Amino acid sequence: MTGGAAASQAYGEAWYWDERYRKEAGPFDWYQKYPALAPLLRLYLAPHHSLLLVGCGNSVFGENMVDDGYQDVVNIDISSVVIEQMKKKYHDMPRLKYMKMDVKDMSDFESGSFDAVIDKGTLDSIMCGQNSQENATKMLEEVNRILKEKGVYMLITYGDPSYRLRLLKDMENWTVKLHVIERWEKSSNQNKWELTKPLPLDDDSTSVVAVLGPKPDVHYIYVCVKGDDGARADTKSGEAAN
Repeated sequence: MTGGAAASQAYGEAWYWDERYRKEAGPFDWYQKYPALAPLLRLYLAPHHSLLLVGCGNSVFGENMVDDGYQDVVNIDISSVVIEQMKKKYHDMPRLKYMKMDVKDMSDFESGSFDAVIDKGTLDSIMCGQNSQENATKMLEEVNRILKEKGVYMLITYGDPSYRLRLLKDMENWTVKLHVIERWEKSSNQNKWELTKPLPLDDDSTSVVAVLGPKPDVHYIYVCVKGDDGARADTKSGEAAN
């Protein structure tokens, strides 16, 4: 096993991230930075919503959200090292909270605690690790449990629908919409795709390939709404219009 493969296998382990955050003071944002995603967040979230950022690391994403008017942002990470770093950094920002927690066991949170859960790379890390399918299912079941009815799980990922959609649709009471954004490190100021407009989404992802073409240089954003029949109807009508 190469060094890179060995590291990715450890992505789900606390010791790996503790070691990494001792060496890397940060800050670092996975995949996308807040300004690029802000229009989509505003489409689905309200400033008064209770929000959870999972696998926060030393990202400034939560700080940017609070600066933009969001009032209740909780951040969790499996690494106690980075959580202590972030608690010290943001001790004077009461709207920004940090807790050491494993996303596969969020029993410290009551069921129906959050209006939205935002995930930039945490599910991807779990999918790279040991027992990936089992652990991913544990994570998604916990996300589902802590979400309120009509709550939103927003997953920002490199995983296209052929890799991610079935996993998400296994959560039977979720309505899934798909948005895309060009990878920030390679994009110009103008995005080729309209961020706030969902793509047509069918079970085998052929509709996405038809729109984007093969191997598009994008991040996929799955917006999963818990038990929202209205959103389900909107999605179907949107697909019919396409």
